[in-house]
Amino acid sequence: MGISGRGKVAIVTGASSGIGEATAIALAEAGFQLAVGARRVEKLSAVATEIERISGSKPLASALDVTDTQSVDAFIAAVLERFGKVHVLVNNAGKALGRDPIDEVANEADWQEMLDTNVMGLLRMTRRLVPHLIASGEGHIVNIGSTAGHEAYAGGGVYCGTKFAVRAITGALRQELLGKPVRVTSIDPGMVETEFSIVRFHGDKARADAVYAGMRPLTAADIADCIAFAVTRPVHVNIDDMIITSIDQAGATRVARRDGQ
Repeated sequence: MGISGRGKVAIVTGASSGIGEATAIALAEAGFQLAVGARRVEKLSAVATEIERISGSKPLASALDVTDTQSVDAFIAAVLERFGKVHVLVNNAGKALGRDPIDEVANEADWQEMLDTNVMGLLRMTRRLVPHLIASGEGHIVNIGSTAGHEAYAGGGVYCGTKFAVRAITGALRQELLGKPVRVTSIDPGMVETEFSIVRFHGDKARADAVYAGMRPLTAADIADCIAFAVTRPVHVNIDDMIITSIDQAGATRVARRDGQ
């Protein structure tokens, strides 16, 4: 039997769309008070409105760029001023950029942005919040990894590298926090149809749509449901790692596709 999030505070990064948005809504439905952050504040405002409709309480919704230490510090200060405590951190902010082979990449800035967001951003949020998660007595860190952190594929070298790093960081945290009241979980999705591929292909929607053509991908709500499950287990239960794929996907490049679907 699970536990309610009532009275607990959850932070979700990258909450303006996709898995972050769906997770914030799922946690609101589970009774958590929400602090949501993202770079696209106009989209975040709509998410905050939906959270308030569900929960009856206004979330903290604020600009957050996890690649910027000042932005991270200001966001966390606002959360602590508003709530005074944090129980759950969902490190969701992340992205993939490009599918070119490493020797053909013309713009190394994409590499740097993925490393800064997916790895350093997660580390910045985690380092600053671990003391508060410990102090809550029922802390939980949920890192959004990927099947790309288990299996590399051609054209995804740097993105896969960042997700292998997230997997390693999560494993190290689990050991470092052993004996302290903080659970650590990695949620590792396969193909999820969100804005992920549109961002990866720099706005090329036709190319993004082709990624999911003829197969049934996961949805953001599917992943949010798994996150909500993990954070509502009894406090002695730690979901270490959850790999989630569509029935149509059995590997990074092994996808069942149907003509005309």
